Amino acid sequence: MSIFSALDQPSLLGFLFYPRRDLSPPPEGAFDMMVEVEENVRVACRVYLHAKSKKWILYFHGNGEVAGDYDEIAPFYLEKGLNLVVADYRGYGKSEGVPTFSSLVEDAHRVFHAVQEEVRNRSDQAELWVMGRSMGSMPALELASSYSQELMGLIVESGFSSPIRLINHLGLPLRGAGLDEVENESQRKAASVIIPALLIHGERDRLVPFEEAEVLLKRLGTDQKELVVLPYASHNDIMFVDQKLYFDSIEKFTH
Repeated sequence: MSIFSALDQPSLLGFLFYPRRDLSPPPEGAFDMMVEVEENVRVACRVYLHAKSKKWILYFHGNGEVAGDYDEIAPFYLEKGLNLVVADYRGYGKSEGVPTFSSLVEDAHRVFHAVQEEVRNRSDQAELWVMGRSMGSMPALELASSYSQELMGLIVESGFSSPIRLINHLGLPLRGAGLDEVENESQRKAASVIIPALLIHGERDRLVPFEEAEVLLKRLGTDQKELVVLPYASHNDIMFVDQKLYFDSIEKFTH
């Protein structure tokens, strides 16, 4: 059982997960793939293909978002020479099941292996990065701490250093056994990230405070780490307040 199951409390899950269905078809040049994460439960990933690039980003989106929301955002990654795979969570988009903190982390491994196989089938000598936005920083950090030999680097946008810190910041009810273990495990995973890391955060973020980026930067075990600050950006406008800085930072990091 995952250590993060200590957070699978109804009072927390109802506040922190906002699953939304989306059965829309992928746009031209993209396709959906379903990944079995346990018996009779599959999660969806939307794959946006660049014609020639061998560089890939596996992207875990924020809460309240679905993969289809990136139909209009993916072209910015493609313009930077990056293939993009956006993973949904249980109950989001076309995915089956019900989201929990433990499945958020555990399913990431199965998604990673499925995407890795797809990437290898399409590109010889392909390079793969993992990226997480907001809630997606949890699965992204999980993979970055687990697959240092397979991943080129980690990108965290508007992320947090531990779910315990975020829950406390939001003032949500938090009780029960195992919470210290969750915090300790979060710190351990960050410290075990030895691949290059790029953090992007809005200075005016009130949902996930800028302090979280500073704490995560200190906790990461890698010496190759950078924090890019967007001075006038908050949590949900960060990608657009300074679009050039945002995507130029990702392009520089992945090339």
